[in-house]
Amino acid sequence: MESLSNKKKQIEIKPLNFWERAYLPAIVRGLSITMSHFFRKPVTIKYPEEKREFSENYRGMHSLKRDENGKERCTACGLCALSCPAEAITMIAAERQKGEEHLYREEKYAAVYEINMLRCIFCGLCEEACPKEAIYLDGDIIPSDYLRKDFIYGKDKLVEAPLNP
Repeated sequence: MESLSNKKKQIEIKPLNFWERAYLPAIVRGLSITMSHFFRKPVTIKYPEEKREFSENYRGMHSLKRDENGKERCTACGLCALSCPAEAITMIAAERQKGEEHLYREEKYAAVYEINMLRCIFCGLCEEACPKEAIYLDGDIIPSDYLRKDFIYGKDKLVEAPLNP
């Protein structure tokens, strides 16, 4: 097929000398680049021993917060579960009984609060939807595990420890 401009490019092929035919300069240049990478600072970290610095807007593991008196902030309103696009949050509300005033702020509390970490996409919508500021994504990295049932986190893993005066 002829080109539209009828211009032909002349390609000149010059013969290679002995060193270029042996590819030795190219091999030596490639090995020197490889050797220079041995003496650079490694970009990876040794994870269990060294912890990586995270940015301020990092979203880690969920945590259910307590107020300044040590009472759970969650009132089981269900807004976090409704706002979750992955439907990872389930809860069962219960009424506070007599003698439990020191545990819960309101009359209604979450008797069962579970987050399926395999479904969670860490979008932070649950954190934004909570009117009581009870849930935050401020924890550490989610640890790996072998069983699916170990990724369903209940209140035992989510509620932060009470304050000791």
